[in-house]
Amino acid sequence: MASSATKIEGKTVTLEIFRYQPDDETEPRYDTFEVPYREDWVVLDAINWIKDEVDGSLSYRWSCRMGVCGSCGMMVNGEPKLTCAVFLRDYYPKPMRIEPLEHFPVTRDLVINMDDFMGKMEKLQTWIVPKEPRTIEEGEYRQTPRQLADYKQYTMCINCMLCYSACPVYGLDSSFLGPAALTLGRRYSLDSRDGAKDERAELIQSDEGVWSCTFVGECSRVCPKNVDPAGAIQAGKVEGTVDMMKSMLMPWGRK
Repeated sequence: MASSATKIEGKTVTLEIFRYQPDDETEPRYDTFEVPYREDWVVLDAINWIKDEVDGSLSYRWSCRMGVCGSCGMMVNGEPKLTCAVFLRDYYPKPMRIEPLEHFPVTRDLVINMDDFMGKMEKLQTWIVPKEPRTIEEGEYRQTPRQLADYKQYTMCINCMLCYSACPVYGLDSSFLGPAALTLGRRYSLDSRDGAKDERAELIQSDEGVWSCTFVGECSRVCPKNVDPAGAIQAGKVEGTVDMMKSMLMPWGRK
């Protein structure tokens, strides 16, 4: 019996891979490859084998192979997945169709253009904006474990964009800020060291923000890190509603 680390003799798996060069081609196509089947191989291993052994022109992104960098997200049989975290054995012996993440322009083959996502992150200032400047001599910004717990779950986001491909709202309206950007905006607004909550709130509570979400919940289902962007967005709606009621009932006491 072959070990899990060796090729199982005579067994192969079929990968149908999306190919497209927008600058040179008018329509995409699918190329079919027969890949050696190994029980310990993930889909990314199979794609790497094709790149190394069959077609060096195949273009895609990957880096860590450990489910950390988020760069190898692709559609596998119509579902957004990290290809480094899903095994061939999960699909064998059926063929697999590998495509770029949905709802994004294709740069080449399986490589998508992320400019829209990056622009949304910049608009929401998904980084710490200090409440007040501190010098190195004044030391670090201190935070209690309880304060960290308020937002820690959202720090697990790896910007893989699987949630955007699963989101029907973003698929219909790209002006929607989207699950990951809104979740990270909430992450930094909950951080006790941050001072840009009010600035972010204007975007988070705008027409392109949390109120565009119809709470389908697919973003949370496909998230490989259990960040729960759907939950973060609904929490943003609750917070916005509370703020609105406070401004109506207690305009003098709104903070």
